[in-house]
Amino acid sequence: MFWLLATLLSLTDAYVLKSLNRLEGLRRGFQPSMQTTSDFKTGLTIEFEGSAWKVTEFLHVKPGKGSAFVRSKLKNLESGNVLEKTWKAGESITVAQVDKEDMTFSYNDGDDMVFMNMETYEEERIPRADIGKAEFISDEMQLQVLKWQGKAIDVQVPNTVTLLVTETEPGAKGNTAQGRAEKPATLETGAVINVPIFISEGTLIKIDTDTRKYLGRVND
Repeated sequence: MFWLLATLLSLTDAYVLKSLNRLEGLRRGFQPSMQTTSDFKTGLTIEFEGSAWKVTEFLHVKPGKGSAFVRSKLKNLESGNVLEKTWKAGESITVAQVDKEDMTFSYNDGDDMVFMNMETYEEERIPRADIGKAEFISDEMQLQVLKWQGKAIDVQVPNTVTLLVTETEPGAKGNTAQGRAEKPATLETGAVINVPIFISEGTLIKIDTDTRKYLGRVND
């Protein structure tokens, strides 16, 4: 009987502590913020119908007749489902409160990418398909894992990364783009981008992860 009572008290204490932490977060202002569709940008995380959604595409439309509106494509960060939604111009939206935690990419496990907090050694698993720019994440890369309501939902990959070219044809005849010859190159993460014709295997290069463009050699 005593052990049952102790267990119930322990569970009650845990519930009370969790509730107090939630209230403390609200007191400090950790709550969603209200904005409008005018604030839409690619990658923005919003709360809609009780879930967190990432804005992957949007287009402001001003028809010749009628009211302006915004077309958007949203990705559910819990289920991975994609939703196409049309909003009224200036319609209110709730921007999700997303917390950031410094973590290091550890390894791939099936379809998941595993990240570790190097101070606590706690791991977070996120489906590779749910991570924007996953193709530019290299081993032991330090990143910020994004969490919504305590659940890891995405990873913030830097706009510029440095990666090793692991495969490309030496002196291959490439395509001409904007007046310069380019050829495909495979990076250490498996991503394939176009690089100048003079780039060889084993070269460290800088890449713009937004445009997937070659920016230069590390030593340039």
